[in-house]
Amino acid sequence: MILALETSCDDTCAALVGDDGRIAANVISSQEAHGRFGGVVPEVAARAHVELIDVVIADAFARAGARIEDVDLVAATRGPGLVGALLVGFSTAKAIAAARQLPFAPVDHLAGHIAAAYLSPEVFEPPFVALIASGGHTLLLAVRGHDGEPEILARTLDDAAGEAFDKGARMLGLGYPGGAALERLAATGDPRAYDFPTGRSADFSFAGLKTSLLYRTREVDTDHEQTRADLAASYQRAIVEALVRRVERGLERSGLRRLALGGGVAANGVLRARLATLGADLFLPPLELCTDNAAMIASAARYVEPLSYPDYLALDVYATGEGRLR
Repeated sequence: MILALETSCDDTCAALVGDDGRIAANVISSQEAHGRFGGVVPEVAARAHVELIDVVIADAFARAGARIEDVDLVAATRGPGLVGALLVGFSTAKAIAAARQLPFAPVDHLAGHIAAAYLSPEVFEPPFVALIASGGHTLLLAVRGHDGEPEILARTLDDAAGEAFDKGARMLGLGYPGGAALERLAATGDPRAYDFPTGRSADFSFAGLKTSLLYRTREVDTDHEQTRADLAASYQRAIVEALVRRVERGLERSGLRRLALGGGVAANGVLRARLATLGADLFLPPLELCTDNAAMIASAARYVEPLSYPDYLALDVYATGEGRLR
């Protein structure tokens, strides 16, 4: 059994997953402290992880009905993410592995989002195009197998899709985290009430879209509920269309007609429905596997060459894309 930890941002996560990809337990503890700041505060996140990590691990073992003796591989997110937050989960996982001299698998966070497709019971095997859309990353990849680096078809030039959702929600007075709140407000609005840019580059870019929303909020009465709903719906449509257009190009460029979605934005119902119209064989992860979670890290660990004790003791985390996406 694989014990995996994920603490790359503000969710403290632990999971126990079998070698066959079946989830025995997947515990996610989301931090509530960041809402009043309008975004994740790295130091606050790291301190909360320290307080929560032991409780979350114990909860995972209790839910799985398992013991530490059942674990034969320990894994953790190495990056990218907030360094202070990453260090909590990564150091804890290394300590658990070292205490029992178990092998250890360092996992790239984005590889984890891809590997969510490999979890039972709905396994979606390569080859496929993967759209990873979250608060910190927007990436389109051609995944042709479990081994080797995926081909990057499109990447983020500036802000990620999830960041665009959160900052747009903040402009509309919806607080943080804002993606789900903006989607709820948009459900009562007209998605064609306002025109917002979707970008012309082959890569993803949302900075201009955010600026466009900011200017629009200065021109209209945002105290009027229907106006706010129309803005939310139109803004959401622009984000979704920006993603879908590049997915269409990626499917054509790669020659693949299979598509997997991952990342927090994958929970957006409008995006899921729009991607379903493309005619590709589509994998939509369960909502609990869209946001950061440790089950996806355990899934990715099955395809990482594990390190033997004590070779991993000096291993460090990384904030940006230094890992291998496999």
